[in-house]
Amino acid sequence: MNAPYDGDRGQGAGGDPAGRIPPTPQPAQDPYVQDAYNRDPYWSQDLSAQDPVTEALYDRASHPPPPPGTYPEAHQLYQQPPTPQNAPDPRVWAQTPAPEPSGPMRHLPYGEDPRTTQFTGLDDLVSRAGDEDSHPDAFAHLYRDQQGSGQVLTAPEPEAAPAPPPKKSGGKAAGLLKSSALMAAGTLVSRLTGFVRSLVITAALGAALLGDSFTVAYTLPTMIYILTVGGGLNSVFVPQLVRAMKNDDDGGVAYANRLLTLVMVALGAIVALAVFGAPWLVRLMSDPIASDAAANNVAVTFARYCLPTIFFMGVHVVMGQILNARGKFGAMMWTPVLNNIVMITTFGLFIWVYGTAADSGMTVQTIPPDGVRLLGIGTLLGLVVQALAMIPYLRETGFRFRPRFDWKGHGLGKTVKLAKWTVLFVLANQAGVLVVTQLATAAGVASGKDGTGILAYSNAQLIWGMPQAIITVSVMAALLPRISRAAHDGDPGAVRDDISQGLRNSAVAIVPIAFGFLALGVPLSILMFSSSGLESARSMGFILMAFALGLIPYSVQYVVLRGFYAYEDTRTPFYNTVIVAAVNAAASGVSYVLLPSRWAVVGMAASYGLAYAVGVGVAWRRLRNRLGGDLDGGRVLRTYARLCLAAVPGALAAGAIAYAVLNALGSSALSSLVALLGGGLALLALFFVAAKKMRIEEMNAMVGMVRGRLGR
Repeated sequence: MNAPYDGDRGQGAGGDPAGRIPPTPQPAQDPYVQDAYNRDPYWSQDLSAQDPVTEALYDRASHPPPPPGTYPEAHQLYQQPPTPQNAPDPRVWAQTPAPEPSGPMRHLPYGEDPRTTQFTGLDDLVSRAGDEDSHPDAFAHLYRDQQGSGQVLTAPEPEAAPAPPPKKSGGKAAGLLKSSALMAAGTLVSRLTGFVRSLVITAALGAALLGDSFTVAYTLPTMIYILTVGGGLNSVFVPQLVRAMKNDDDGGVAYANRLLTLVMVALGAIVALAVFGAPWLVRLMSDPIASDAAANNVAVTFARYCLPTIFFMGVHVVMGQILNARGKFGAMMWTPVLNNIVMITTFGLFIWVYGTAADSGMTVQTIPPDGVRLLGIGTLLGLVVQALAMIPYLRETGFRFRPRFDWKGHGLGKTVKLAKWTVLFVLANQAGVLVVTQLATAAGVASGKDGTGILAYSNAQLIWGMPQAIITVSVMAALLPRISRAAHDGDPGAVRDDISQGLRNSAVAIVPIAFGFLALGVPLSILMFSSSGLESARSMGFILMAFALGLIPYSVQYVVLRGFYAYEDTRTPFYNTVIVAAVNAAASGVSYVLLPSRWAVVGMAASYGLAYAVGVGVAWRRLRNRLGGDLDGGRVLRTYARLCLAAVPGALAAGAIAYAVLNALGSSALSSLVALLGGGLALLALFFVAAKKMRIEEMNAMVGMVRGRLGR
């Protein structure tokens, strides 16, 4: 009989090398089959018998089995063989495998099912040599090859397995990358148009007291919105909407309608109170402006046009969070472009009618009421268009707004309770902003120079915050629903991994850009704001340089706080922000007192980054403890440290090139463009070479992704 090769053969049953333990019979209906695996007494002496081909042709069925009832009892399963006295024979084809159990569960090389293990006798090999057997022996094709026929017996075709479900394009990482790329593109366009908006505002109103008055009025709605409901809407309600979609029978539609109705009612009341109290709000923001009659009149008028935008800000954010919870991330990032376009058009018309601030010399005493009205209506119209543009996106997802006032008993109380700490969070944050606004406007008035007040500070901060908004915010907006689900499922490891991924991926771009601001802040500001005067543009450049390195802890702080929000912990971010705001206010006050008025705002910009560096240390330790003492800190710290080291040579070269170009060609928009191009290329090239030499994993991954996108 021909049987498959068994590595235990020749060692006795159970792997006994001397054959001292009698073999255990294999249960089978055919008595000629059950002893097919018994020991061959000649096998251990004949090395050629160990060849699998020879073994396959050995006929064991010719030896009849002993009478029934003479088999000994089965030995203990998994009995270890005795230690061999000599080393393994190198001539042996296969060494002794691990011992295996005997009996019905004994492992067979080709399966335990009799239907898949066939024993072929010698007569069958001769008489059925040309037949195609439906269940051929595993070594039959070796016999056929040796006979010279060249015909190979193949195993029967397996049953067709059900077709696997079509794979989605990309996995979790690909989906995250796609969402992040869509939001990054929208945020990039929004920020670019926001830059153009800042350019035309500065060109129309200048960087002196008139520009500061409009900035105070334009900042008021955002501050009030954030102080009231903005913080809760931005951070608390995304996890709540995700849970409602997961747990509610209607997919969270009723919850979203209740939330949107509640926010609209609350914001309507807030707008009415804010418009009525506009004079007090202006004084709260800037006492130097409120103390000047002409500036106060202009600021209050602007504020009453701008304050109704609070309502449309809230509506836009709630609609955007509903879309985010449903996996639609692009609309919230793209619709602000419409607001910027409307405002650019409005201020462009103002310049077309009255000219730029440098040409007209317009001040708070000479600006006409029609001009104030034009700018006020255009500012309000921009937010209205931005909010209404969200409606088609909501309809595309199947969401229809139906006002619902049944707020009690549907989970909104829990949400409001969670938002309480977020409101306190933004209150502490805006308290720091309020202190900086008061000090910056006072420094601008005291210095008597353009570009040293709150408008210069805001413009520099707008440039500085663009990378964080494009990169970090986009990555974390896509990660936040995933982090929220992992936190809800009690998986701190997944939360840690996603936060670590967000930190390291964003650092690849954030770190070199921060060093780029430090090296190229002056030519960048001159290029953008030279229309308001070279002196004010250069001052903004110094402020941007002071902001520069603070971008790194600012971005890290943003990512770390998302971990607390995923666990519905809004109290810890509040305490952390109190620390940040206190450090920022204290350091800004020290800068205002110790530095000359010309440089006070520069010191305040540096204080901003210092405050966030302190806040990161506090928030990191608390989140690490929350996740069980592990936040992947070693890996994250190594990534940031190596990226900073890779950016230093490029920043030094870029700063030297920019300084040489501006000295050679003078301070102008054209020379600034040349300095930016030369310094920027040097920074990127040296950073890329250094990062490749240091084998920074995240950098290599980003380069590979870009090459894949480009098809190279």
